[in-house]
Amino acid sequence: MLSDHTFRDIAGLMHATIGLNLPPTKKALVASRLAPRIHRLGLGGYDDYLALINEERGDGELQVAIDLLTTNETYFFREPKHFEILKEQLGSARRRPGAAPVEVWSAAASCGDEAYSIAMVLADLQAQERLAAGWSVLGTDISDRVLRAAQAAIYPAERLRHVPQPLLRRHCLRGEGDSEGLVQVRPELRERVRFGQLNLCEEIEPLGPFDAIFLRNVLIYFDARTRREVIARVLDRLRPGGLFFIGMAEGRADLGAQVDVLGPGAFRKRPG
Repeated sequence: MLSDHTFRDIAGLMHATIGLNLPPTKKALVASRLAPRIHRLGLGGYDDYLALINEERGDGELQVAIDLLTTNETYFFREPKHFEILKEQLGSARRRPGAAPVEVWSAAASCGDEAYSIAMVLADLQAQERLAAGWSVLGTDISDRVLRAAQAAIYPAERLRHVPQPLLRRHCLRGEGDSEGLVQVRPELRERVRFGQLNLCEEIEPLGPFDAIFLRNVLIYFDARTRREVIARVLDRLRPGGLFFIGMAEGRADLGAQVDVLGPGAFRKRPG
């Protein structure tokens, strides 16, 4: 049984490491997520697992715990209005001759559904000659496990239920035989998307600047102070006039006067 004391220690470790906010109401969730791992390792309980994490920090088990405790439910074209805004804004922008190619960052990429959805939109714009060639998408996440899945780019067909059929036919391959029910993103689209591990709660290495950043459905897992710090770091990597997206359920999320509202969860960074 997970004691209150051990839960507080696990929650404190997760907050200090990745900014994850685990209030007491999450105790049952933490217990259920960690129990199978504890059983698999043959440990005596949650106290033993906490000791193992502390002993093995930097050697893998802490990363396993992070993977188990972070929620990664996602699907292609989640909150579709954001992709409509992305297409409308980037497709109508008058980019200067010789300007750098468009770059978009999926900052909480999970298994890659969002990053590849963005890539489909950009590829569609290029096919319509509304976007110059050379564009790219960066996807980052704290979880090594989900990043490996993103790089493989193989998904249950249900995860692509919101992908418009023309995009699905152009950019995806349907599995047959033993792979029936699975879909893989085509290589020519995968090569436009790169993935890397990144902790949003630490200083961000020089990236970008980006023309659009998606920071969706991750802020709800941080406390108010961490949210402000993460937003400041991420917005610093967005070009003036660039697009910024957060989850529609996350409101304005203390964005202050740095942005103008384009729609629910959609913003444009102000110049200067």
